[in-house]
Amino acid sequence: MKLHHCAALLAGLALLPAARAELVVKDDTGFEVRLKSPAQRIVTLAPHAAESLFAAGAGSKLVGTVDYSDYPPEAKKVPRVGGYSRIDLEAIAALKPDLILAWESGNSMKQVDKLRALGLTVYVSQPNKMENVADQLERMGQLAGTEAVANAAARSFRQRLEGLRAAHAGKPKVRVFYQIWKTPLTTVGGPQIISDAITLCGGSNIFGHLGKMAPTVSVEAVLEADPEAIVATGMGDAKPEWLHDWDKWTQMTAVKRDNLFHINPDIMQRHTPRILDGAEKLCAHLDVARSRRPAK
Repeated sequence: MKLHHCAALLAGLALLPAARAELVVKDDTGFEVRLKSPAQRIVTLAPHAAESLFAAGAGSKLVGTVDYSDYPPEAKKVPRVGGYSRIDLEAIAALKPDLILAWESGNSMKQVDKLRALGLTVYVSQPNKMENVADQLERMGQLAGTEAVANAAARSFRQRLEGLRAAHAGKPKVRVFYQIWKTPLTTVGGPQIISDAITLCGGSNIFGHLGKMAPTVSVEAVLEADPEAIVATGMGDAKPEWLHDWDKWTQMTAVKRDNLFHINPDIMQRHTPRILDGAEKLCAHLDVARSRRPAK
């Protein structure tokens, strides 16, 4: 009789839903993020995080984001919680998120600590290499329970990235000055993802030896480095007027050969799958610069 009861009990247990294991994912700062179940209410503290969340199949779970989160178009409808450099803690807490996606080099880590002190769960990302965009998609999929879509997006990204890498491997190096802004004169340092994109295209970042993400530099330092190409971003698709401020430096190789190029910052300066669109444009510009070398 006891055996019969035991079998019946086991059969009953088998019908119960399996207890889902706690999700444990390490963020880019090494912090262990723990969730009892996939996040259902997510707030992103950077435009690229919102965009990547949609790419990872979890856009419907986005309940709050920051200014300039404008892609895909659905992101524009999501309530705002301030700007990435000045987030509104009260507005975030009021949304009752079960997960917040922060950006290490863009958000204030003091504010991230305050959010954690309020008992909120924060995942901090910092994709500094092109392949990290794919890693970010996979982790977002894990955290939101949308692994199928996220993993497929990550695979597609890696395939396209490898295609670009193969197409530009072994090409002659082009010395590049990448200009983010005019005043102060701002570029990208070695750890920044754009520096990795320049390398991918067979370029060499003239300020790649600098350890800051977005160091300010002097006109003199640019002239001394004598880049073969200058690539600038401004506030959108229009070529920034200040790109042609370099025209007066007629001895600089980039000016002599008319290698002053522009890329829309939305596809080059956001750590999202669209950075491959930016990288393709960047690679094409560097190919133009190679084609303008004087015949030997």
